[in-house]
Amino acid sequence: MGEGRPSLRPGPWWPSVIGSAFPTDAMSRGTTMGDVVPARRTAHGRDPYLDLLRALALVRVLVYHAFGWAWLTFAFPAMGVMFALAGSLMARSLDARPPISVVGGRLRRLLPPFWAFGLFVVPAMLLQGWSPAADDSHGDWWAKLVYWLFPLNDPPGSAEASQVVTPLWYVRAYLWFVLLSPVLLLLFRRWPWPTVTGSLVLVGLLQAGLFPLSAQGLSNVVWTLAIFGACWLVGFAHRDGLVDRLPHTRVLALVAGALLVGGVYALTHPGDQGYDLGGIPVAQAFWSFGFVLLLLRFRPRDLRWLARLPGVEALVSLLNQRAVTFYLWHQVALIGAVLLIDQMWAVPAFQQALPLGTDWWKLVVTCPLIVVALLAFGWVEDLAARRPPRLWPVTGRRTTTPGMSRRTETA
Repeated sequence: MGEGRPSLRPGPWWPSVIGSAFPTDAMSRGTTMGDVVPARRTAHGRDPYLDLLRALALVRVLVYHAFGWAWLTFAFPAMGVMFALAGSLMARSLDARPPISVVGGRLRRLLPPFWAFGLFVVPAMLLQGWSPAADDSHGDWWAKLVYWLFPLNDPPGSAEASQVVTPLWYVRAYLWFVLLSPVLLLLFRRWPWPTVTGSLVLVGLLQAGLFPLSAQGLSNVVWTLAIFGACWLVGFAHRDGLVDRLPHTRVLALVAGALLVGGVYALTHPGDQGYDLGGIPVAQAFWSFGFVLLLLRFRPRDLRWLARLPGVEALVSLLNQRAVTFYLWHQVALIGAVLLIDQMWAVPAFQQALPLGTDWWKLVVTCPLIVVALLAFGWVEDLAARRPPRLWPVTGRRTTTPGMSRRTETA
């Protein structure tokens, strides 16, 4: 159920003409990169709109895995949104600090929560009888266990734990994007349009079988980098102000073209799971690119309405401070909910009073289990970010400014 994981089946590709939406470089419009308009932020360095999008993406991932609705991948391509937001924040950090410091900081904030997850999942799989050697015919299973320490490729796991291990493709892809970002940012700022379209073209070449990849590990890495590379680079463009400078008509034309290509390709080339974008790489790449460009270009001017909705602003803050923990553990919570519901069926009173057979009830049971996971493991994110560890992050302190709220959070 790893959303966004590409299907490796070669097939035809519909090429598209993107058009020169982005300027060829920062100098072509009579400006330097220092003159570009930065994304709007609060006094503490947070962009409330990006925080809201990240929170929505995490909730959408949970709902998707709970219900399995393919239409959700079209309504809100969460993985593309998450990569775009991460790309914007990565470019911002690279502008402020040396690349080695930025990359080291990102790894420090990603890997400890991942290790905490592995310390729970790997022993659980071993106790259930999983043998890494049995899954590997080449005898190098011991080397693959290294991916539970540094996930340059997908960490190995048992078939029974596939729902828990499969979503780790996102961790692997994020890690590669972080490692490559110093070079990608240089290329993007020299040739913005070719780098963005190059990612989309690469997806087409891979799908058409014109760029064969023999090694399975290399194949997984290249596929995900190609599928979501345009979203990551749009994050760069958002950081540099290029997205804000694009005329509305040009953005709408570009978005319409990308969504049309993605939508038509998905309808004419359904994957193993039907019209789910997670199994249709070309459609995923174009639809996600168009969607995130639309979100980042046409943003609300005023987010003060969030403060008027009870609990929403606090929830957005919580999800941003515990994003890694939420993503890693939400599938474990879903599985735990199924096991709990199985026990409830044995109680006649529960059978009569509760909708035990519905996916909605599964989601209801999952939410408190996620809270337990955040309490048990969320503090690792505080340590990784060099903050004082807390069982529950502070989500209520804010100051008011015209047009948006401000939080005392670390970028």
